[in-house]
Amino acid sequence: MLEQQLVNALSLGCVYALFALGFTLIFGVLGVINLSHGAVFMVGAYAAVQVMAHFDLPLWIGLLFAFVSCGLLGLLIDFLVLKPLRARNAPHLIPMIATIGVAIILNNGVQGLFGAQNVRFPADAVSSESLNLAGIHLTALELGIILLSFVLMAVLMLALKRTQLGRALRAIAESPKAAYLLGINVEGLFYLTSFAAAALGGLAGVLIGLYSNAVFPLMGQPMLHKGIAVIILGGMGDIRGAMLGGLFLGFAEVLSVAYIGSTMRDAVAFGLLFLVLLVRPKGLFGTVQERKV
Repeated sequence: MLEQQLVNALSLGCVYALFALGFTLIFGVLGVINLSHGAVFMVGAYAAVQVMAHFDLPLWIGLLFAFVSCGLLGLLIDFLVLKPLRARNAPHLIPMIATIGVAIILNNGVQGLFGAQNVRFPADAVSSESLNLAGIHLTALELGIILLSFVLMAVLMLALKRTQLGRALRAIAESPKAAYLLGINVEGLFYLTSFAAAALGGLAGVLIGLYSNAVFPLMGQPMLHKGIAVIILGGMGDIRGAMLGGLFLGFAEVLSVAYIGSTMRDAVAFGLLFLVLLVRPKGLFGTVQERKV
């Protein structure tokens, strides 16, 4: 049934968009492609599943714990890795390579602590109730994913467009030096961006862990590939593009599984993405603008 597949695609696409929002936020403000974002995503899933399983806590506590712990991890990565490289005016390729090292450390650390086997959330983490509307079956998990993702995306969009903080972040994205001369606390906003981006990635990790019912140390790697594809599709550094790109990839994957086959899932999704970029090489909302130092 097409309507049911569209609902499934919407819930998956919302998680992709949430992951890509953090990814593109880091790139837009710090000018860094943070390749540790997939590992942070994985840490978020582990943080939630461990605290829920060991202390018998509800899902909303797990989500909050993943949000805060991954945000703090993002701050730590910025302070220990990205800030020293910024101070030395390192070329763009150097932070990207450094974050690969961070990702390897996080992946190996989690695997050493918890093993390589799949871990699952408690069976009663999400209500088994479902909603049937005009023949469409909507589970509590799918409804929660869609609502939470859209609320967070809307809050982020409004904050960037309508608040003084958002204007300051947009100024930094244009030129950190000019923003500093205008009296903006550039370094403080770099930290805030790192916290928010990692926290969003952690939430996405929890949602994917619930959606697939599997949490494992390398779960962030395929998500990282998809995140890169999404921000390129949407336009590097553009929040709207990250949202639409995530939804596009979710719909492409689910519909290809439903009507072509699961073995062609990634081939169809990334093939469509390639075709879109042939028409619009800059992405859906990309512009040929160079960041000013």
